[in-house]
Amino acid sequence: GCFHKRSSSGPQFFCDCADPALLAWYTNGDYLVLLVSLLIILPLSLLKNLGYLGYTSGFSLLCMVFFLIVVIYKKFQIACPLEIFNSTTNATQDQNATASDEDCCKPKYFVYNSQTVYAIPILTFAFVCHPAILPMYEELKDRSRKKMQGVANVSFLGMFIMYLLAALFGYLTFYARVEPELLHTFSKVYQFDVVLLIVRLAVLTAVTLTVPVVLFPIRTSVNAVLWPNKEFNWIRHVMITVVLLVAVNILVIFVPTIRDIFGFIGASAAAMLIFILPSAFYIKLVIKEPMLSVQKIGATLFLISGFLVMIVCMSLIILDWVHQAMSPPSPGSGH
Repeated sequence: GCFHKRSSSGPQFFCDCADPALLAWYTNGDYLVLLVSLLIILPLSLLKNLGYLGYTSGFSLLCMVFFLIVVIYKKFQIACPLEIFNSTTNATQDQNATASDEDCCKPKYFVYNSQTVYAIPILTFAFVCHPAILPMYEELKDRSRKKMQGVANVSFLGMFIMYLLAALFGYLTFYARVEPELLHTFSKVYQFDVVLLIVRLAVLTAVTLTVPVVLFPIRTSVNAVLWPNKEFNWIRHVMITVVLLVAVNILVIFVPTIRDIFGFIGASAAAMLIFILPSAFYIKLVIKEPMLSVQKIGATLFLISGFLVMIVCMSLIILDWVHQAMSPPSPGSGH
């Protein structure tokens, strides 16, 4: 509820917003997820061909380019050390922050902590595009292996540069104070900034418009496995789409952080798609190359590294989940 509190500056009025009854429905993130899924994601996901989503994908890419430009621009606006963090952190956080202001403004090239185990799976997951390769190949005009290779090279290079620059300038802006959600870190410096609000809207738009593109190959795979010899049917098409969207919304609402999803899928499915399966297929199917050739030895090492990444990362992530479940929740933690 709401209450008065007296301080040195006089009486102040506070409201406890933890009561859901005091919040409007449009401020509830779960309702907004369902609303966006019904009004935007579902109609786009029901399209029959992937080619129609090229325009929305291009717009989402422009949104992420705008996000990158703002991150680079804000780097030269925000001075270090960040006094706003020193004034807003509590005593416990101040005791844990043993480094001086000068040390906080020096980049550390390697940091190892409990969250490092999520780095490799998330990076691996970010570059998993295997399920969308065949549908994209089918949409190419005058398609050929060379043309598809050019599309893959440009896409990987462009995304790698965007990820690298966003991470680099985000870290060089806040250094040790950077948080997993970069825009949330900016909000601690700028309480109200129109540009950052537009950036948040752009990122949300980009993520929203990406979902139908990712959903398309999943639906195609489900349809090919369960009904391999059936012709296209709109009822089956809609049912698969709705079931997949319901599953996605359940994960979004009930999983506390997307880091867990990215970490788990990156350590399991992404490791299989990037490291293990391509190496195993090459070793098994390419008969003309002997096992002691450079290509087969490289594929074998790649296969072994894939199993190592999967086993080590999965084990450490599960141990981190167990540790979090046994430890008391920290103040301010939540969905």
